[in-house]
Amino acid sequence: MRGRNESDDSVDRWSRSDWWGVVLDAPDARALAHFYADLLGWEISKESDDGCGLGPTSGVAYLATQTAENYVRPTWPNVDGQQQMMMHLDFEVVDLDAAVAHAVELGAEEATFQPQNNVRVMLDPAGHPFCLYIGDD
Repeated sequence: MRGRNESDDSVDRWSRSDWWGVVLDAPDARALAHFYADLLGWEISKESDDGCGLGPTSGVAYLATQTAENYVRPTWPNVDGQQQMMMHLDFEVVDLDAAVAHAVELGAEEATFQPQNNVRVMLDPAGHPFCLYIGDD
């Protein structure tokens, strides 16, 4: 992309300027950030009532959350006339049952509609769908 530096893994990650990420709206940015930090074992690097940033301990990708006063929880599966999912996160796992149980323990819920056998659609505490899936062998 024009205007971005090329990736250079020899440069300390905190000195790089090619970070990228996804930002999720939520009624409570802190709560959603802590959910994903606990789920993924990631570190929260920035935290306020308005927004939070978290990511893995290496690389330059991040997930951020921001508080949105008029947040409307999406429906899954999509329902005409209701707030629809605009995107979702995918996480590859090796033990689907264990990953689902962990997510539920942290406050996620398993969606009632499951379109595939090797994927579990989950809803985070703010209602964002995310998928846990077994990768191809």
